[in-house]
Amino acid sequence: MSRFQRLAAATVATVFLLVTIGVVVRATASGEACPHWPGCFPGQFLPGLGADIHVWIEWLHRTVAAVIGFEVLGLAVIAFLDYRDRRSILWPATGAVVLVGFQAWLGQETVRLGNSGPSVTAHLGAAMALVGLLVYLLVRAWYPARVGGPGSGSATQGSSVGGVSSRASQRFTLLATFGAAATFVLLLFGSNVTATSAALVFPDWPLMNGGIQAIGPDTPSSLAALYAAHELHRYAAVVVFVILAWIAAVAWRARASRPAIARLAVAVVAVYVVQVVVGGLQVLTQLAPWTQTLHVALGSLIWVGAAGLAIWAYYEGRSVATVASPDGNAGAVAERTGEGRADSESAPEAAAGVGRREGIGDSVRAYVALTKPRIIELLLVTTVPAMVLATREVPGIQLGDWTRLTFWTLVCGTLAAGSANAINQYLERDIDGLMARTRRRPLPADKVEPERAMLFGIVLGVVSVDLMAWTVNLLAASLTLLAIGFYVVIYTVLLKRTTPQNIVIGGAAGALPPVIGWAAVTGNVGMPALLLFLVVFYWTPPHFWALALRIRGDYAAARIPMLPVVKGIAETSRQIGLYTVLLVALTLVFAVVARMGAIYLGAAVVLGAIFLWRAYVLWQQGTSPEASTAQ
Repeated sequence: MSRFQRLAAATVATVFLLVTIGVVVRATASGEACPHWPGCFPGQFLPGLGADIHVWIEWLHRTVAAVIGFEVLGLAVIAFLDYRDRRSILWPATGAVVLVGFQAWLGQETVRLGNSGPSVTAHLGAAMALVGLLVYLLVRAWYPARVGGPGSGSATQGSSVGGVSSRASQRFTLLATFGAAATFVLLLFGSNVTATSAALVFPDWPLMNGGIQAIGPDTPSSLAALYAAHELHRYAAVVVFVILAWIAAVAWRARASRPAIARLAVAVVAVYVVQVVVGGLQVLTQLAPWTQTLHVALGSLIWVGAAGLAIWAYYEGRSVATVASPDGNAGAVAERTGEGRADSESAPEAAAGVGRREGIGDSVRAYVALTKPRIIELLLVTTVPAMVLATREVPGIQLGDWTRLTFWTLVCGTLAAGSANAINQYLERDIDGLMARTRRRPLPADKVEPERAMLFGIVLGVVSVDLMAWTVNLLAASLTLLAIGFYVVIYTVLLKRTTPQNIVIGGAAGALPPVIGWAAVTGNVGMPALLLFLVVFYWTPPHFWALALRIRGDYAAARIPMLPVVKGIAETSRQIGLYTVLLVALTLVFAVVARMGAIYLGAAVVLGAIFLWRAYVLWQQGTSPEASTAQ
């Protein structure tokens, strides 16, 4: 183990200790025992021997934080000395120094604000982000400087070593990444429960006031926000458990080839089960300090495991593809075992040369094309009306709360949709090259390296979810993450190449923007928002199948089982008609539930009648011109 690896491991352990001590500070109300920062009292750093125990607890918290600052600074120095030719280590190590500085500033603000709920949540979120970055550095340092893999092209997509194909490895990595992101958001949900003092709003567990849903029409407005915070945390915990269990099941099926990864995935789920029990004990013991401390400590441990699993799976997948590459086993094995470490990551890469020759402007346009801007426009069009409907207001010129929420919701929504679209293009770059409609996209046209496209998509996703949580609210952020994960994992990875119902189920991702817009301005999900979801959900199949009828030859060439390819024109036209009937009926139900006026009702009737007529004509004739007008 190198000195960088030893220090990285020690720093991860120290940050984990700091988070645990931070919970003790919160549970014992020791945060306000030291009114000054960084020392507890003016002119002295060490508390006096007769100082209260709460002073010593807070002092220990700050001292450990200072130790972490030196550890991270040491990581950056060693990275410069030993890995200056490895940007994948040097720049993140430098970024960790910046993040520690930001975390120190948040600590100062937390003290200044008297340990307010939002400041404590932000402090914990920054600490978890630092943990994730340190886990990345620890895992990355175990692999050689240059690790080839499926991202470097499409030639090795079908390669396999030890029974693990590169495509299966990509899918598992994305699923594990989604699980890690969901775990991070769940930690923020839990912190929000503490921040809003909603931990004991329900006296029972796992039920909530004797039921599975606490908020009802008779819930006092003074309790609704507290109920919502705690209820969302419990529901989110169930969702995250399902995701982590799914990851563990997938990993366990491949345990013969990757036993260590399978054991880690199962261990994360096992710790999660213990974490759930401890969460219940928090309620049943009336927030005993040991339950609070253990709950956050286990949550941090789960985050470490989930993040480590995603990063480890990523580099293992690239190593598998490297070993399987047909252009020289000796060099691939040398890289995998750590030989040839002197290869510089900053050396020019052949695939990247195309992008450099084209110039910065062409590269920017290529990255913008990865986000599919025209699709983003359609998604945002459904977001703003939901916000208007929820508030019955229109954003004005003055920068008030409503306008600010609208601005940030649209910005974060744009980043999230761009993230999902970029990752989608990375995963579908092989079939995009086979279809006339998509072969000019950046990846099949070799305008962007696949690995960089994937990284671009992941970064956009992380920024969108974090920014949504920071500027809007946690519920909107969690729904944003759900939309990204559903489009990438459920639709792209699991459904698109396997079933003609791909667009029906996968359409749920595109139907979430109105729900996100509603949650952004209300902090909850009301019945009108769910109906808007259904309207977009049932609109998607008629719209997309009409397009698929026109380009069914492309889908057949790429072996994508779209409905027109599998069932033919007649059945597709019939399905378009049936879904259109459901769509129009939902728009009329929405008029009643959302108390829309006569203008909306008239428009819904007229436009619905036109849609039905076009669908009927398509059903009767089933040709490409009718498919164009049916959209």
